[in-house]
Amino acid sequence: QVQLVDSGGGLVQAGGSLRLSCAASRGAFRYYVIGWFRQAPGKEREFVAAITWSDDSTYYTDSVKGRFTISRDNAKNTVYLQMNSLKPEDTAVYYCAADPSHYTNWGSTPPGYWGQGTQVTVSS
Repeated sequence: QVQLVDSGGGLVQAGGSLRLSCAASRGAFRYYVIGWFRQAPGKEREFVAAITWSDDSTYYTDSVKGRFTISRDNAKNTVYLQMNSLKPEDTAVYYCAADPSHYTNWGSTPPGYWGQGTQVTVSS
């Protein structure tokens, strides 16, 4: 079992950058796919990015490709989401999530483990 602690959100101007962190406070990420979701007010939660711990494969939703980068630090058992060129439409609560299943399954079966969420606000 994995417990996730996500952090790093804040207020930034459009065009700025933030780096979110997702740390496993208990358990390890080995054999897991770790991802980021976001939910803006009045909108459904949406998938943002994911990384497979075993082989470092990464996946992104189209709206963040070229701007966001997901990465991992083995020693710290932490996954990062580097967000550059932020836009006001990126404003949302961002959640870290993890599951042994592939991210393509998450549309029908959401990940089993979630962080508490961290607020990202991008001002215009």
